[in-house]
Amino acid sequence: MPRLKLGVIFGGAGEEHPISVKSALEVARHLDQTRYEPFWIGITRAGAWRLCDGPAAGWDGAGGRPALLSADASVHGLLCFDGHQHTTTRLDAVLPVLHGRLGEDGAIQGLLELSGIPYVGCDIQSSAVCMDKALTYTVVKAAGIATPNFWKVGPDDRLDPARFAYPVFVKPARSGSSFGVSKVADARELAAAVQAASEYDTKVLVEEAVVGSEVGCAIFGSGTELLAGEVDRISLTHGFFRIHQEHRPETYGSDNATFIVPADISPQARTLVQETAKAVYSALGCSGLARVDMFLTADGSVILNEVNTLPGLTSYSRYPRMMAAAGLPLDEVLDRLVSLALSARRR
Repeated sequence: MPRLKLGVIFGGAGEEHPISVKSALEVARHLDQTRYEPFWIGITRAGAWRLCDGPAAGWDGAGGRPALLSADASVHGLLCFDGHQHTTTRLDAVLPVLHGRLGEDGAIQGLLELSGIPYVGCDIQSSAVCMDKALTYTVVKAAGIATPNFWKVGPDDRLDPARFAYPVFVKPARSGSSFGVSKVADARELAAAVQAASEYDTKVLVEEAVVGSEVGCAIFGSGTELLAGEVDRISLTHGFFRIHQEHRPETYGSDNATFIVPADISPQARTLVQETAKAVYSALGCSGLARVDMFLTADGSVILNEVNTLPGLTSYSRYPRMMAAAGLPLDEVLDRLVSLALSARRR
């Protein structure tokens, strides 16, 4: 049987570029080469698309060739350029390994819809909604699921620091990996925190601080056929949880957190977290995969934190750990994701 021609897109022009490359490296280690013929499509920080041999060091150098996905569905694939000549490769599916802006916000999903190529992950609408935390909270709250109270701040809005009960979190509405996030202890710190968040997005949220344990759940599937991975819990030593901004997290881990998988919570709480994650996933119209981050409070309530529609797949990322703890190693997760994308396109 011929191998499936799988386009793997990684990198990107956003702030999560290096995280995407790390995720792609882990995908390369676990992708079944007997089943797939991978076409590695790297996007440089400047936004140039390069067909390369893989995400190893130097992929964005002279060895890569200019390439792009055709938006013409009759081409159904990849155009690779060599001077004035180009070759066309018909792809069976695309695995986007992109995080954050232009990767999780519906942009690449729009191009993939135009291309007609089956792709892994959420569609345009659910990607866009999940990327915007204000929209996520609005949709999820309408579905009867608890969310933090929040206030939107635009570029021209004037804030009255006295209106908030501190501490609060200030964060970009449409960013990830804790970039631009601050915990604000009192009114004097608010303006600087809003300015820091504005470096990443023109839309900023001021969000109430929820007292509770930070837990997460990996979800796989579409429609009513959803699989929940094992629940994890973030154990903090100080501050608030940040990831991907430490010195070599793949070696030393987080600066202030450890991940407990399975989470050290009661069986009843574990079930509630998993069922809430599925409900959030369904309310937002997710498909393929997502990681749903939540708070578990002392009274046993579950409150949404955020949803990542293309969660990290690095060696230290939470999604693969939670799936592995549920009996699904990354190679099997990748197989299932591609199979799901192909079957969804046939319907």
